[in-house]
Amino acid sequence: MYWRTIFFTLLVWCATGPASEAQAESGQLRAGACAVDVSPQLFPVSLRSGKAMDKSAIHDPLHARAIVLNDGKTVVAIAVLDALGAPPEMLNEAKLIASRKTGIPVDRILISSTHTHSAPPSNRTEGSPGDVAYREVLIKGLAQAIIQAFDQQQTASLGMASHDLPEEVFNRRWFLKPGKMPANPFGKMDIVKMNPGTSPAVLDRPAGPTDPELMVLSIQNQKRKPLALLANYALHYVGGIPKKHASADYFGEFARLMPSRLRAGQNFVAMMSNGASGDINNIPFLVNRPPREPFEQVRIVASKAADAAYFAYKKIETHQRDITIDMRERQVDLKYRRPSAEDVSAAQKVLALKDKNKIARLPKKAVNYARKVVQAHEREEDSLTVTIQAIRIGDYAIVGIPFETLVEIGLELKDRSPFARTMVIGLANGRHGYLPPPEQHRLGGYETWLGTNVVQKEASVILTDNLLEMLEELHLRK
Repeated sequence: MYWRTIFFTLLVWCATGPASEAQAESGQLRAGACAVDVSPQLFPVSLRSGKAMDKSAIHDPLHARAIVLNDGKTVVAIAVLDALGAPPEMLNEAKLIASRKTGIPVDRILISSTHTHSAPPSNRTEGSPGDVAYREVLIKGLAQAIIQAFDQQQTASLGMASHDLPEEVFNRRWFLKPGKMPANPFGKMDIVKMNPGTSPAVLDRPAGPTDPELMVLSIQNQKRKPLALLANYALHYVGGIPKKHASADYFGEFARLMPSRLRAGQNFVAMMSNGASGDINNIPFLVNRPPREPFEQVRIVASKAADAAYFAYKKIETHQRDITIDMRERQVDLKYRRPSAEDVSAAQKVLALKDKNKIARLPKKAVNYARKVVQAHEREEDSLTVTIQAIRIGDYAIVGIPFETLVEIGLELKDRSPFARTMVIGLANGRHGYLPPPEQHRLGGYETWLGTNVVQKEASVILTDNLLEMLEELHLRK
């Protein structure tokens, strides 16, 4: 095909050091890190807000960033991609390429998406040449970031800490005052509403908590200088990006700022991963924030996040070199949600309407969600197999969940984990919609609608139980 003949130039920077050896001395950490520019190379390319026509539409570069950790027995790779949410099949291609080059088993590679809403689709196999070519850019960029991080391994030490940044996270699901709740797309009434505006006359109280913790995994080289930093914060994208412009949102700006915060060298690699933020955004409800210029709020949030990461970094008393790494991966089957016969009949009636006036009187997004109900009804598969992962790094842990995970789930995992600190990474190894806990399902709202959420209502409990089992297994192997 035409697009496969395109030459992709990828800008790469890596944490450099002595040439890697395949194995580290047992119990003695080696690490490498690398960042690869995966901005579009061929235009036009699709964005959620319209077509980006040329390179001038790339406000700031999109990246694939990776770290490799090696204790002499186990080697793991953790990568973060500036994308809305890459699908498993695309990520598996990148993992396979990296695995063949490095020997890292595919099930020892975690790749997550930042969930920036200002990146091109990651898995187009048809459409414009720019859209189709971009899939190959991401696969090659991800694989290269992991391979180069592996090749740049050097003696290293590691620590983890956190610092709270509560003023930039807000639960977006709200109870409204009596009589203020509009009908949902199915013509029914939810108990809570997502993003209901900022009017005190409408809002009652948020329907859930927030997680203010900004956690960092810090890696230093043999000279105790910063080598790489993986951060995690339970906050959706910030936005405020002009239409038809690509941006890594606050995740990219955070990575740009961190070298100056830590007085790190030019090859230092920082990355921000998305936490359990399915119901958390950056809108200060009940407050009318002053107007912002394009990209301004991104800069504000990234600057505060970089400050919090600096304070967390300073809390690390000792970066340890003598640590043990281990990892678990499980494939879990979840049942697809099925609409009732009543729901299907109502959806078919909506889709059969031809009168524009009647369609205009339907609840907002009624036609869109009617299609999703019919699609769920006609789906041939009964279940969805998802990948979850747990990584042990000394006294710390990281878990990966392939959903936009609501904050309650992340808080529960952190609270019940046997490890001193547990980082919860969302949109890891795929994107399968929203993952609400059962108590939020009972309240309804956008994150629980059929089509937005596609798996059984008990899915969060099943995945949490599996992840806690995996963490216990890892903890017992100390």
